[in-house]
Amino acid sequence: MPIYEYVCEEPGKEPVVIELIRSAADADKPVPDPEGKGRVFKRRLSLIASGVQGGPGTSGGGHVHSGMCGCGKRRGSCGG
Repeated sequence: MPIYEYVCEEPGKEPVVIELIRSAADADKPVPDPEGKGRVFKRRLSLIASGVQGGPGTSGGGHVHSGMCGCGKRRGSCGG
């Protein structure tokens, strides 16, 4: 089964990201707050990098520019 990422973004707080292994049929179903705080999590687009170097229709880099740090936070917000 695929791994999906869910994010809770509250004003004035760092986004909270969780990963869940779910079937594709359940991907958009509500996610209960794992800490029971009543937060609302929404599925976010997960970007992965493949090990493919180049090939038809690619830029040849094998990586994705997402504007996010590897930790999931906005670039520069974690010191990375």
